[in-house]
Amino acid sequence: MLKNVRQTTPSETAEPPAGVRLDIVTLGQRIRHLRRGRGMTLAQLADAVGSASSALSMIENGRREPRLSLLQGIAAALEVSVEDLLRPEPPSRRASLEIALERAQRESAFASLGLPALRPSPRIPTDVLEHVVALHDELRRRDARFAATPEAARQANVELRRHMRSVDNYFPEIEQAAGQALKAVNYTGGALPQRLISELAAHFGFSLHNVTDLPQSTRSVTDLEHRRIFMPQQPHGHDPRYVVLQTLGHFALGHTDPTDFADFLRQRVEANYFAAATLVPEAAAVRFLTEAKRDRAIDIEDMRDVFAVSHETAAHRFTNLATRDLDLPVHFSRTDSSGTIYKAYENDGLAFPTDMTGAIEGQVACREYSSRQVFTAPERYGTYAQYTDTPGGTFFCTAHVQPGAGGEFAVCVGVPFQHAKWFRHSDTHRRRKSTCPAMACCRRPPEEQLQRWSGRAWPSAKAHTHLLAALPPGTFPGVDTTDVYTFLDRHTATTDLVIDE
Repeated sequence: MLKNVRQTTPSETAEPPAGVRLDIVTLGQRIRHLRRGRGMTLAQLADAVGSASSALSMIENGRREPRLSLLQGIAAALEVSVEDLLRPEPPSRRASLEIALERAQRESAFASLGLPALRPSPRIPTDVLEHVVALHDELRRRDARFAATPEAARQANVELRRHMRSVDNYFPEIEQAAGQALKAVNYTGGALPQRLISELAAHFGFSLHNVTDLPQSTRSVTDLEHRRIFMPQQPHGHDPRYVVLQTLGHFALGHTDPTDFADFLRQRVEANYFAAATLVPEAAAVRFLTEAKRDRAIDIEDMRDVFAVSHETAAHRFTNLATRDLDLPVHFSRTDSSGTIYKAYENDGLAFPTDMTGAIEGQVACREYSSRQVFTAPERYGTYAQYTDTPGGTFFCTAHVQPGAGGEFAVCVGVPFQHAKWFRHSDTHRRRKSTCPAMACCRRPPEEQLQRWSGRAWPSAKAHTHLLAALPPGTFPGVDTTDVYTFLDRHTATTDLVIDE
């Protein structure tokens, strides 16, 4: 994945030494250890650095990353260097146990238990912490033993999503590649016409050909020898422009055969990004969204209509630009009618359900979320807006149901409550409350139903085979290579019509 991270100024956040990743939990422990070693109270340290005790408490508890100026003040008050504070190792064995406990209690597996967090006060003996941390480690080990079959695929998704979050889902190299491609075909603005799609293909040295016998496991097939891209007459559930641009994205970004599933997934995300950035160019999209924010009228459907793309493409594109250009943290999900999450992204703190690997895909969204509620709303094919109160805060979300290859899907985009004012439908009176991941919210039936039906029902489960099956083998997972090569043999000597312009 591309490595460009959105830059901050030196005064914004603390910078760890070169090659060391800032660990705010360990940082907090080091500050607390040094403060107590000097006999200082939290209030005394707060007075010394000109900060509030509550703010320092959040830093010591690993809940907030301090600005560099504050970190410098703390270091001076504790008579150490900033580099000493940023050292990655815990200051003591006791501190390492407290850090391990804190991390374990932040995992979704602990949250699902519904237990209050254990705060390791000085009165708790160290041997008690040893036992508690060991129990958490054993529970994690047992969960790992029973993890779903495609664990490698799930873990690749987790790592990719973490990287996307770290750069606010914005990749400047891909934006630049899309801009250069549009410039090469003299794009001047508005919705990208089909004529320019053909010219873009020619720019990269390819011709486009419609066929009726494309292998079922592919969206398109490219003959690299004869420089031809084959695509279906009517791509099911996809804009034909998007299918071509996704294919061209691999070549524009210099992709080679993926080395493993993580590489395959990264390339797919980058190619999809290229397609969306070409259909919804950055400069035009930022102008449009900036004006909409100024008018407090941001609406994904408006973005969809202006650029003539699908609602999902518009929603994806919004997540690319919202944080970097509009200063809006955001979340996104694509969910089917059963609540199963197919895609998700967030940098605004919304707690999506995860399995023990941290994977979101395949988990079931809370019944109270807009992604579930929209399927019962009269305006499910328009814009459904809702506020949702969660343990992590209140979020505003708009949802829209659209058909897909596997049925109907809810595409949702949302922001924290304080940013709802910039959206057109923020005046909605719909409000739901979610206590997930607490079992009583969604995962445990009401007590009267438990008493009535426990032991008296036997449902036959419908497996989500696309999510739970073993990872398909091959360089391009899920693609039947024999079908592809047979297809190319069949078309090697043929001359097909170029896609209609």
